[in-house]
Amino acid sequence: SQPPQAARGRDHNAIFKDRCCFHRSNAGETVAWSESVDTVLSNKEGLAAFRTFLKSEFSEENVEFWLACEDFKKTKSSTKIALKAQKIYSDFIQADAPKEINIDFHTKNDISQNISEPTLSCFDAAQSSIYCLMAKDSFPRFLRSEVYKELVKKHQDRNQKRWLPFL
Repeated sequence: SQPPQAARGRDHNAIFKDRCCFHRSNAGETVAWSESVDTVLSNKEGLAAFRTFLKSEFSEENVEFWLACEDFKKTKSSTKIALKAQKIYSDFIQADAPKEINIDFHTKNDISQNISEPTLSCFDAAQSSIYCLMAKDSFPRFLRSEVYKELVKKHQDRNQKRWLPFL
C-alpha cells in the first residue's frame, strides 16, 4: 500500500530537514494542519495534539512507531542499527509486543525473518502501512476532534490578543 497522494514521491525525512528543533506554530499554521498529516507530524505542538488524540483512541502506538522509524533511518553506526532495530521489533512488531502495531501478516513475517540482519529500510513497508492508516483513518477523525478544535481556538484567541492588546 502507498501513502496518500499528497505524500507520494515525498521524502518523509524532508519534513525534518533544515530544522534544529521544532518551531512554534501560529494560528494560520494550526488551520493548515488540516491539509496533511505530514504538517502535523512535523510540528511539535501538532504532534503533541495528534498524540493526545491517538491516546484517547488507544492507538498512540502508531505515531510512536512512525517516529521510532524516522529516528531509526537516521542511524549511522551498524551497532546502533542492530540495537535500534531489535528495540523497534520488540516494542512494536513481535507477537504480544507491548505497543504492537496492526500490520498485515506478510509484512510482519518479512520483518521477523530479516531482523537478525536489519537494514535502514527494514521497517519501510510497515511504516508506510501505519502512515496510511493514520492519514486515511485517524487523521480525519483528529480534524473533527475536540483536541484539534480547542487547539485552533487557542491559536485564534492568541492571535487576536496579539493584534488587540487591550483584550
